[in-house]
Amino acid sequence: MLVDLDPEPETRMEGGGQVGPTSIRGHGQLSRLRSSSLEIREKGSEILREQLDAAKNELKLKDKECERLSQVRNQLEQELEELTASLFEEAHKMVRDANVKQAASEKQLKEAQGKIDVLQAEVTALKTLVLTSTPSSPNRQLHPQLQSSGTRGSYKSHVRNKSASGAFPLSPAKKEVSIQPVSKEDREMDSILFAEFLMWKEHPSLDRSSAFLSRIYREDIGPCLSFTRSELSHLVQSAVENNSLTIEPVAMSAVPMVKASAIECGGPKKCALSGLSRLCKHRIKLGDKESYYYISPSSRARITAVCNFFTYIRYIQQGLVRHDAEQMFWEIMRLRREMNVAKLGFYLTDQG
Repeated sequence: MLVDLDPEPETRMEGGGQVGPTSIRGHGQLSRLRSSSLEIREKGSEILREQLDAAKNELKLKDKECERLSQVRNQLEQELEELTASLFEEAHKMVRDANVKQAASEKQLKEAQGKIDVLQAEVTALKTLVLTSTPSSPNRQLHPQLQSSGTRGSYKSHVRNKSASGAFPLSPAKKEVSIQPVSKEDREMDSILFAEFLMWKEHPSLDRSSAFLSRIYREDIGPCLSFTRSELSHLVQSAVENNSLTIEPVAMSAVPMVKASAIECGGPKKCALSGLSRLCKHRIKLGDKESYYYISPSSRARITAVCNFFTYIRYIQQGLVRHDAEQMFWEIMRLRREMNVAKLGFYLTDQG
């Protein structure tokens, strides 16, 4: 308990006299108590300040930790949003690409199916033509030289560029070729040629490295397509081999108007292959080139004779010929004979 004391104790008089020693000692004790109380208060205040500073520091640390965690959370949320958006975008892109690919695949499937149908129809037609054509009874669609000139048109490629070549010209009174059956001719098979053919027939191809085709190139195709204009002759042979040669009749009513480019390639009265002045009723086109080359009837017969040969061996290569080996061999010999006859200058003339 604190007693209200004067700051500076004085000796007071009791009843007008001085204070005694007992009063002085009481004042000293009070001073000591006051001093102890102040010290305790100061120490308590210091401890409280220290605790307050420690609490403030701890609070600052917690605030920093909370701020750091808040930044981490915001960063994770942002990354999650970006990842979600990226995943959705990728998913939409995959779906869109899949739809585009599906549409393209369906379109390609339809186109392929259409091509397959066309090819199947062509193969069926070719099989029908080949199976109905024999050496003794040739099919007129495969051999247009048997048709009259009124039904003969422009033929393209080996299948259509059929030769009008033969051993002898037609008599004016006849409009069809009189074909003597091969089976009635006197003939004797050459064992070497037949052996070469059998070897080629095991793996038929258009590779001239085989003994069979090498002989035919050397003895028949080369001489038959050897013209005065050697450079153009090589181009014609390449076009025949690549199945890209076109032969078409010339409209004689348009003869007077001749362009310079046509003159360079021959003309209606000059054969581009032989260089001779001849009435040219047909012209040829090599592949996709724009130039046309006027050819004489003899040159046309030589070209179409070679085309006939290539057409037949292609049929054999594709498995469209159902005859036995001997029949195939004799048909090839007949085609070789046509090439040699055409090379010698014999050809059939169109009869109107």
